[in-house]
Amino acid sequence: MVIPTHVLIHLTQNIKEDCQALYITLMVSGKLNSHLVEVDNQATEMFDRLMKQLAEKEGITEQLKAEDQMEWVQCMNNIRNRAEEIVNAEVILM
Repeated sequence: MVIPTHVLIHLTQNIKEDCQALYITLMVSGKLNSHLVEVDNQATEMFDRLMKQLAEKEGITEQLKAEDQMEWVQCMNNIRNRAEEIVNAEVILM
């Protein structure tokens, strides 16, 4: 999961508005971009883990994919949406 540009802009704005000292420190030290990359890496790892866990928990398998592709796609889209919401709430938009 790569964080879309508009979300990175929002994250930067959040840091700038809510944590001015952190924002200034990151900007002055030249570490803002590396901080955003770290957040992106955390978000990607969490998203991948959630996708796998939710699919396993709900029994969404390769067998279902082979037997009923439309059902599989609907289930995976639902899981992806929930995983994105969780990642946004817990990592990106804290």
